Amino acid sequence: MKMLFLLMMFLSPLWPLGHNPSVGDPYLIINKQTNELAYIDNGQIIKTFDVATGKNENLTPEGEFTITVKAAEPYYRKKDIPGGDPKNPLGTRWIGFDAENTDGRIYGIHGTNNEDSIGSFVTQGCVRMYNEEVEILFEHIPVGTKVFITKNGKSFEEIAAEKGAIKKGDS
Repeated sequence: MKMLFLLMMFLSPLWPLGHNPSVGDPYLIINKQTNELAYIDNGQIIKTFDVATGKNENLTPEGEFTITVKAAEPYYRKKDIPGGDPKNPLGTRWIGFDAENTDGRIYGIHGTNNEDSIGSFVTQGCVRMYNEEVEILFEHIPVGTKVFITKNGKSFEEIAAEKGAIKKGDS
């Protein structure tokens, strides 16, 4: 009986439980050390983007998260600013992820109404992009995409290979 159970566990299509990113899946890597984001698809780094991250090292959480929410012309709840308003600091798109047991509405990758901030350490924890660039990313990243946030001196190729987003030696 025990042997049958073990055999079923290893042969089951549900093992391991949950979705694991594999080479070919869209994948995002954000390096807080360089304030850059890499968009990976079909096992290749498609494009890198300059971003802004947290004012201090602890504000933008590190780890692997899942995109759970996407919104065009997002509403800024904190200051009651509607989407599309030039005063809206979230810019034209919101791509929310589930950092620190949140639902994708607290931490996200978003546009900005302050493009001079890109490349800097200025946010309360989110990742800012130029509006035109976050709009491109928004179109290519489905809900469920994994995003890995780190702070280190490795190249995107090295990090992506370690995370299984590209094969070692590819790029």
